[in-house]
Amino acid sequence: MKKIAVLFSDSLKELRKTRSLAVTAMLLAIAVILGFLAVQVTESIKISFAFLVDELVGMLFGPAVGAVFGAVDDFLKYIVKPTGPYFPGFMVSEMLTAMIYGLFLYKRPIRIQRIIAANTTVTVFVNMLLNTLWLTMLYGNAFAVIFPARVVKELILLPINIIMFYVLVRMLDRARVFRTIQSQ
Repeated sequence: MKKIAVLFSDSLKELRKTRSLAVTAMLLAIAVILGFLAVQVTESIKISFAFLVDELVGMLFGPAVGAVFGAVDDFLKYIVKPTGPYFPGFMVSEMLTAMIYGLFLYKRPIRIQRIIAANTTVTVFVNMLLNTLWLTMLYGNAFAVIFPARVVKELILLPINIIMFYVLVRMLDRARVFRTIQSQ
């Protein structure tokens, strides 16, 4: 429990750094643009690559910055491209997603095992369970009706998401992007 408190404390300190805020703002712009590229398959199934940005923010700046980023990201995406009525539950999901990535990846070596654990946790608890609950509340569909299709989608996307993020992080690491962001 003490390690989690230290992670949040260190992450809160990131909010005072100009460089962290500037990089987070640029990543926020990228996340909003990726929101335009999301494909709405059905009312309850949407495919997007914005998770890459959530995961990067969590990894670079920690769970506290991730939570703030998630809230602002959700609100801006809705303002720029509204799809259906606004529902604050999805803001909670966005906040939890970036926070979970921060808890697993912030100030830790880049390892495929950590990326698998972080993505699996987000997929099961946020994408499958929590988001399905929000969709049930929002549209009135029965949980049992929309859950199976969402599980299939998430199980197909999970390994793809893991590989995509791992490749992205390795490319950015080889290009020394992380060293540039974190040097002060």
